[in-house]
Amino acid sequence: MSAYTTDDLPVVVIGAGPVGLAAAAHLLERGLEPLVLEAGPTPAAAVRAWGHVRLFSPWEYDVDAAAARLLQPTGWQSPDPAQLPTGAELTDHYLAPLAATPQLAGRIRTGTRVVAVSRVGVDKTRTVGREGRAYLVRTVVDGRVSDLRARAVIDASGTWGQRNPLGAAGLAAVGEVEAAPWLTGPLPDVLGADRARFAGRHTLVVGMGHSAANTLLALVELQKTDPGTAISWAIRGRSPARLYGGGDADGLPARGLLGSRLKEAVQAGAVTLHREVTVTALTPSPDGRLHVTGTSRDGGALELDVDAVAAATGFRPDLAMLREVRLDLDPALEAPARLAPLIDPNSHSCGTVPPHGHRDLQHPDEGFHLVGMKSYGRAPTFLLATGYEQVRSIAAALAGDTEAADSVQLHLPSTGVCSTDLGAREAVETSGVGFSTGSQHGYSAEEPPAAGCCSTAPEPVTIGAPASGW
Repeated sequence: MSAYTTDDLPVVVIGAGPVGLAAAAHLLERGLEPLVLEAGPTPAAAVRAWGHVRLFSPWEYDVDAAAARLLQPTGWQSPDPAQLPTGAELTDHYLAPLAATPQLAGRIRTGTRVVAVSRVGVDKTRTVGREGRAYLVRTVVDGRVSDLRARAVIDASGTWGQRNPLGAAGLAAVGEVEAAPWLTGPLPDVLGADRARFAGRHTLVVGMGHSAANTLLALVELQKTDPGTAISWAIRGRSPARLYGGGDADGLPARGLLGSRLKEAVQAGAVTLHREVTVTALTPSPDGRLHVTGTSRDGGALELDVDAVAAATGFRPDLAMLREVRLDLDPALEAPARLAPLIDPNSHSCGTVPPHGHRDLQHPDEGFHLVGMKSYGRAPTFLLATGYEQVRSIAAALAGDTEAADSVQLHLPSTGVCSTDLGAREAVETSGVGFSTGSQHGYSAEEPPAAGCCSTAPEPVTIGAPASGW
């Protein structure tokens, strides 16, 4: 029996990024009241942070259906479905107009950081009388604490800003905090605003995802006009084949081209690749450079003096604000326990994922859901279109339409490659066959997954910027 009447309360959506705004659109279609809380100064603030990066998934897969229906009466016209937007174009031509619609504009609060979620009147240990209680969402706005109540909570806050460390064992390398002035973030604007920081200097890019690839290729372009630009690339795995991708066999040509161009740059000597790297220490040098110490392939010493480090090591979810919510998370991935086996990079090296909805995203506290990139925890293969299907299913479930909530579908193009296509490591490295789906965890290519791991699931589309790892 509910301790509080919650029907007149909103569904709080944390985060006004692509998936959070899509959640609000689906909730409105279902007659539910959304309240979107965004920590940044504008909707889609995180996307704006990598606005210079071009996605390799075209507009066809970047626009949510309910969001498009909300936009149509405003005179909005969908961009060419075959074109590839940058992060800035995604924001300017889709997310900003969506947030400005009359239905959403008054339901989005920017500059509002969620610091905790709980249940009204009970802490995490209390079981009796817990079910049906409203959620308490604690926020900070301009330094002032404000508590809100919600009938349900959809956490679409993502993982941007929660970078994985450079060191091994999931911990920071010695001196990593002190090395902050040399760390550029995963997606610096190499050819634009940050150009002076890289031109004629030595940059180390750490990571084996599409964030790393974008930065490396931008540095290669810079090197053409400023030959003094040196580029080193460090990966934890034995082979870069996962990132080199399926080439012409990829259903998204830009994604295949990204890996092909990077492979050519390495083979041409424009990029120096260091494999099986463990970064152990970062030490500022008297000459103003950063000394990077570690081990590389076959246990050899790694000693580099660099001017900048682009740490494209992937992200992890911020779970601190959810400490008072009863969650059912996989102990390794920190993703919902039912979803984790579908996306575990230890066994799903293709990056494929079956369609999944509210049942796969349920937690012991009813009415709470992790969605979007945050739902993938530490797995690196989040799919933008998958996030849209997640929130469609959840909105239907919250509205009581179980049939629609359970009917989950996802139709996406083929990546052109799977782990079953791979032979021994050396053959992989020379053939260029690899993983272009965002399987960016840096695992070795020679280790095949369990049979059938990728045989029946539809192929994913990943956005080409923040989901990265090494």
